Amino acid sequence: MEHGRVAGKPKVVFVLGATATGKSKLAIALAERFNGEVINADKIQVHDGVPIITNKVTEEEKSGVPHHLLSVVHPNADFTAEEFRREAAGAVARVLSAGRLPIVAGGSNTYIEALVEGDGAAFRQAHDLLFIWVDAEQELLEWYAARRVDDMMARGLVGEARAAFIGVGADYTRGVRRAIGLPEMHAYLVAEGEGAAGAAELAAMLDRAVREIKENTFRLARAQTEKIRRLSGLDGWDVRRVDVTPVFARKADGGAAGDDDDTWKKLVWEPSEEMVRRFLEETTTTPPAASVPTVVAAGGDAGVVATASTAPDVAIAAGGGDATADTM
Repeated sequence: MEHGRVAGKPKVVFVLGATATGKSKLAIALAERFNGEVINADKIQVHDGVPIITNKVTEEEKSGVPHHLLSVVHPNADFTAEEFRREAAGAVARVLSAGRLPIVAGGSNTYIEALVEGDGAAFRQAHDLLFIWVDAEQELLEWYAARRVDDMMARGLVGEARAAFIGVGADYTRGVRRAIGLPEMHAYLVAEGEGAAGAAELAAMLDRAVREIKENTFRLARAQTEKIRRLSGLDGWDVRRVDVTPVFARKADGGAAGDDDDTWKKLVWEPSEEMVRRFLEETTTTPPAASVPTVVAAGGDAGVVATASTAPDVAIAAGGGDATADTM
């Protein structure tokens, strides 16, 4: 069965969620299972550059799944929600024409809303849509987000920021430089370059920068969650909430190796796989419930289907538009 072209309207799956909730992991797993391709909806990751700071999936993590609108915009360019709407709609059309399932995944809900509701809601009216919301209890999400920042530091965040640093007059309102992790490093990198601060002072400035990165990440996650909650109430948005809190709880408890993966498979992957399977089998769109349901558990086997790929997206040239500074 061509998963993107069952009877009725073409079907598109969205994976929503705040930063650090595991959207990319789930989107890639769904693409493997249902012969799909991932369309990036993160307004920072659409730019080329700083892969550690922007938490881009690696080639290994992609598992051979084609990705669209990832690292295709010049680092200094703006890329508006309207530009995203046009490019993403084109990517969806190409994936569907190949008989595959488009999976739109990312934390920039301004982009996602522009795609779904822009141009008179043309996209929503032309497609059957399923939205999977990967969510977690705030305290544990922030604990995990902080741990992820620590991991980014270990993988080379400082060196990546140093390589991207362009001096005292750096503009952090455009392009990839809006990414959390670059503005916060500015004062430290200026002091380091001037050479006047001692080792202890530099260490204190770096600690302060890391704290700011974490605090701004928490603030972003809260804003993203609130925006998804608002979108869930819109007409035509069939949003299904999947709770990843138990996965973070297992990590926080320091369980045996593999315990958190087993929890993810049982409480996140299996219900998500079942939801998408049922969605693809439907011939008409099921009206969304009045409130957002939370999926607790479900059955299902996680088989792998997809192996084919399509031509990669061409790079988008620098320039154009007034990109909003928010990353929600």
